[in-house]
Amino acid sequence: MALVKYNNNSLSAITSVASMPSGAMTLIKSQTASSSSTISFVDGTSDVVLDSTYPIYLFTFNNIHPATNQQMLTFNMSIDSGSNYNIAKTTTFFNPSHAENDAGGELNYDTGKDLAQGTGFQNITRQIGSDNDNSGSGYLYLFSPSSTVFIKHFIATSNSLYNYDTDYTMNAYVAGYGNTTSAVDAIQFKMASGNIDAGTIKLYGIKDS
Repeated sequence: MALVKYNNNSLSAITSVASMPSGAMTLIKSQTASSSSTISFVDGTSDVVLDSTYPIYLFTFNNIHPATNQQMLTFNMSIDSGSNYNIAKTTTFFNPSHAENDAGGELNYDTGKDLAQGTGFQNITRQIGSDNDNSGSGYLYLFSPSSTVFIKHFIATSNSLYNYDTDYTMNAYVAGYGNTTSAVDAIQFKMASGNIDAGTIKLYGIKDS
């Protein structure tokens, strides 16, 4: 059972998904990869909404499978409708991992995967294996992308299956901000190298009240 605070600040119990307030979260666009070099969501293109309609946007990625072994899913932002994906970002990246054979249980901060005012694509998963049963899944929250006052905060969490000497579950916890007060109107996803062989990325809009 969950609790929801409505506009009058009272708490009401939710006992099922059907009883949740309507309109709280809206599916905007779903894209399925098929040997895709990139997957982009551009405001005003192909029914994509990425503007002031919603204060919070959620991207979910489900069973992302790379064509090339040991690759990570990455993303970047654009302020010119996707002509350039090069927003300066400052980020953090830490990850726990654990193997099927009970080896390698650890939690690390990875300085090689964060950015300090870097304009490149940000990793949002750990390595994903290219074996048929390997994939990565997770989500990315983007807050107030249309703001022309504030920088653009984001939070991403994912889990992936990676084969080294045995199969590992690899979590990634990523957060940061795009250091721009211009409106962000496009997001692009791609693997660090090679194509996205399969998987689905969905965009949702979320009302915060």
